[in-house]
Amino acid sequence: MSDGTISQDEIDALLSGVDVGGLSSGPSSSVNLDTATLTKFAEGMKDKAVSNLNTMTGASFEIGSPSVEALDRDQLLAKLPEMVVAVMADFNAGLKGDHLILLAPEFGQKITSLINKEDNAELDDMALSVIGEFVSTHSGSEITDLSAIAGLAANPPEAVHVPKAMVRFPQGTFALFSYPFTLDGQSYTLWEAVSSEVAEGIAKALGGGTPDPAPASGGALNAADMASMASLAGGSPQMGGGMNMGGMGMAQQPMMGGFQQQPMMGGMNMGGMPMGGMQQPMMGGMPMGMSMPNVQSVQYPNLAGGPTTQEQGNIGLIMDVNMEMTVELGRTKKQIKDILGMGEGTIIELDKLAGEPVDILVNHKPIAKGEVVVIDENFGVRVTEILSPMERVSDLR
Repeated sequence: MSDGTISQDEIDALLSGVDVGGLSSGPSSSVNLDTATLTKFAEGMKDKAVSNLNTMTGASFEIGSPSVEALDRDQLLAKLPEMVVAVMADFNAGLKGDHLILLAPEFGQKITSLINKEDNAELDDMALSVIGEFVSTHSGSEITDLSAIAGLAANPPEAVHVPKAMVRFPQGTFALFSYPFTLDGQSYTLWEAVSSEVAEGIAKALGGGTPDPAPASGGALNAADMASMASLAGGSPQMGGGMNMGGMGMAQQPMMGGFQQQPMMGGMNMGGMPMGGMQQPMMGGMPMGMSMPNVQSVQYPNLAGGPTTQEQGNIGLIMDVNMEMTVELGRTKKQIKDILGMGEGTIIELDKLAGEPVDILVNHKPIAKGEVVVIDENFGVRVTEILSPMERVSDLR
């Protein structure tokens, strides 16, 4: 749990505008978000949000009308207290982008105290897990309401208690949903920030969103198009006389079924006779006289070879570096209510069978398997299965 202090390095980085762990949001961009459609979505979500909160806490929170606005990082910082509980649950499928929930510490403590049935609960790791569970339920309700977006999914929530300047906000202009809650006369706010890409995707799924720019007309070229074409041809557009190309005009002569372009010089029609250099015979789809490009096959290096002498020498430079080695007996998952109900004598069943090899990890990456042994009065592990040395080094990169 953070105590609200910032190291001197972090202070210097923030003062100089350096990104601390991806926390800065970059320059603001002009984005036109359909806040009207997003507000309708928030109105439909508010009853589910308060119902989820009351179900988890057993309290009787009330909720007011939510609001949605488009703003940037600096504008949101002005709304927040100095310390916040930030929960990241970015969308990773269907829509991809930032999804951030923000609570004042008092709101986070209230939720934790009610769920854990204790007064003035501290915002420790257990409390942050409880808040993350509430955010997960809220995100699940949103995904259900956005069933029009196929495969919509979000990352598991990660909650932290940090100074607001340390939070990773969406970049540029983003959408901020504000849900006002009250309990026993005390007001709380749940802020929900989503990136402009996510906000636009939500609005379009609900039949709104900013309209796409109209496609250009398939008719005559406008002045800008003519000027662009003329600049490529080395001339300038002319009104009525076609396009001037290197001093030679192109006039249009009526013919059966349309127009025929014929060269003119000095405004005089040459009667359809080809000018020198204007037309060339074709061979194989290319004008005669043009050189054929030199085409060569690409030679790719052999990727199947083993490590070079230089690579082996580089590995030798780190042979005396200490690394953390752990032996993992097994794992399991428990619901929060089961974890809170644990006490002395509780037996936790793991996902390993009796007699099954344990995992040996280096820097939290598995490299081998083994069996538990007793050496004098200490536990040990006998390696029974291991990867080759180069495979182990490759996995640790």
